[in-house]
Amino acid sequence: MNASDIQSHWDARYEAKGALWGVEPNQFLVEIVRNLEPGTALDLGCGQGRNSFWLASRGFTVTGIDLSPVAIEQARAVAAEHDLDVTFESADLTTWDPAGCVWDLVILTYLHLSPERRPIVHGAAKRAVAPGGRLVVIAHHLDNLGNGTGGPPIPELLFTEEQLAGDFADLEVLRNERVVRATDRGDAIDIVFVGKKP
Repeated sequence: MNASDIQSHWDARYEAKGALWGVEPNQFLVEIVRNLEPGTALDLGCGQGRNSFWLASRGFTVTGIDLSPVAIEQARAVAAEHDLDVTFESADLTTWDPAGCVWDLVILTYLHLSPERRPIVHGAAKRAVAPGGRLVVIAHHLDNLGNGTGGPPIPELLFTEEQLAGDFADLEVLRNERVVRATDRGDAIDIVFVGKKP
């Protein structure tokens, strides 16, 4: 699918349901960020903003970016309702560039991209990390296919430790592991990667 088709797909999903991914932040993100000093944070593929909201409530200055303008408008409405100061933007991450801006924390949660798009977005994400800052990827592991619940049913969109180590080879790897996440539909098999920019 091209970017327009992907956007239409996600717009329709966000229009059809309220909080598509729930309202609580991702449990692994909470675990990773809990002991970090608040700073600036960039949430790439932020969806309706659940992780952005949590980061803002922790004192981070947050920017959230997503392809779907529907999700971004929903996120802005929730932020306004709860008086949370988060900057939300709609952009195609395959053409987005940080343009010299950097953040202390860059997160990508369940942003599953085709093999040709993934290196482009991961490259932009690396450029967006400030020196000494952290990049966090939380996604469905390849092992989830056939063994876990949820996530895309396409192997090429899933992740392995080797893939993420290769994509972020120039970062200091703090964590790169397969994890299990309990859901109301059964266990999901995820991967958590944390890298630090020298």
